[in-house]
Amino acid sequence: MAEMTVRYWAGAQRAAGLAEETMAASTIGDLRAVLASRPAFDRLARVVTFLVDGQQAGDASSVPAGAVVDVLPPFAGG
Repeated sequence: MAEMTVRYWAGAQRAAGLAEETMAASTIGDLRAVLASRPAFDRLARVVTFLVDGQQAGDASSVPAGAVVDVLPPFAGG
């Protein structure tokens, strides 16, 4: 498992209760599962988008050690 910095934005930050934290996970799917296990984040975890070092990442994407993972909620507007 790689240790990473997880940064939360907008509604994800409100649900997480903090702006960022250090976590460990092998893939984005593993990270999503950890977030979904938190009562305040469980529904949001299903719809957030993840960026790994600025690049969009899906559940199968691996996370390198030291990466910065941004957690973005769905945005409205256009």
